[in-house]
Amino acid sequence: MVQNFEVTTEIHTLMKNPLNRIFLALPHWSRLFKSKIAFTEEEVIKGYFLYLCGSFFKQIHMKSSIISLAMLLLTLACLTTACTKATATGTQTVEPAPKEDTPVVYVTRDLSPEALVRIYEAVGRSATGRIALKISTGESSETGYIRPEMMKPLIDHMNSTEGNKVTIVECNTAYPGNRNTTKKHLKAIRERGFEAVAPVDIMDAEGQMRIPVCDTTWIKYDLVGDHLKNYDFMVNLAHFKGHQMAGMGGVLKNASIGVASAAGKAYIHSAGVTEHTKLFWLHTKNQDGFVESMAAAAQAVHNYFDNGQKVLYICVMYRMSIDCDCNAHPEKPLIADYGILASTDPVALDQACCDIVTKIHHDAHNNNQPLLDRIEEKHGTHIMEWGEYIGLGSRNYVLKSID
Repeated sequence: MVQNFEVTTEIHTLMKNPLNRIFLALPHWSRLFKSKIAFTEEEVIKGYFLYLCGSFFKQIHMKSSIISLAMLLLTLACLTTACTKATATGTQTVEPAPKEDTPVVYVTRDLSPEALVRIYEAVGRSATGRIALKISTGESSETGYIRPEMMKPLIDHMNSTEGNKVTIVECNTAYPGNRNTTKKHLKAIRERGFEAVAPVDIMDAEGQMRIPVCDTTWIKYDLVGDHLKNYDFMVNLAHFKGHQMAGMGGVLKNASIGVASAAGKAYIHSAGVTEHTKLFWLHTKNQDGFVESMAAAAQAVHNYFDNGQKVLYICVMYRMSIDCDCNAHPEKPLIADYGILASTDPVALDQACCDIVTKIHHDAHNNNQPLLDRIEEKHGTHIMEWGEYIGLGSRNYVLKSID
């Protein structure tokens, strides 16, 4: 996450110097652009302190060129230390040691309905009140959407607490298909059996509303189904897979595109250019703008629920096609089903899922390369990079098995 630096009045004055600002920006640039030379805040502060010392000596007109040269060499030595660490670890970014507040991502290799309940309990954050269970209803029965029978025990478990009421929630799509109108969407939901396990709410069936975003780089607000206001808590239950436009789909996409109204989806896809569902296709060349808009929208939904205190995230890693569940005829998955992951940090959770796919051993039963190629082609991992940069979560995490 972005670190805050407290500065004195004197240093504040020095910050007017562009070179000073460059020193403090180095850690964030190295993370954002995956630089092989990765500077930690500690290393930059060391170098920056020495630079300030040099500025001080200059201000009191110390004319010793030897001292000035020594200051420069010491500053370069601090930065060289960072370079050496980066070289020793290849292209991996040098990150600080895990802190006490490093998010935990829970994992189980069990893909049963009972395991979904166990991992929900492991997170340690109980859903309360009017609970929105955000899923994808899938464009067809061929897709890998999470089946109603898989989620029923979890729904029953949450409903067993007095005062709780779970509702499956979705929004209409921005593209032609069987879910782009409320009437067609409800028909598809009945056909897939969702109404048999819980009430279902199309959140933008009666309109939409704007909620604030912290990051206004591209979008100036998030446009969501106005029924979102009817819920106290959200359980984001996502299916991890590839995506034709976003590269990959996990809980961040489920929170952003998934909670957005049809017009809101167009607004995110076009990186803030238009809300028109028939025109946004003309404004989809800004790939990084689109991905960054998704991160901003996911943060808006996260913050909407008591600054993230009333939301939790679960990702099911199975049927991991290179295509999304919005594709009625997705490509056949080429990697084996893995398990279920959960966390209160959406950035950490999507990062963990992506790391697992990356580390899958290529053998006769697993070929992760097409999915990795799809993610890279569409800059899919940038949603985690940007999510961390804007303060939504952390790409650094601790993986904890509950098996």
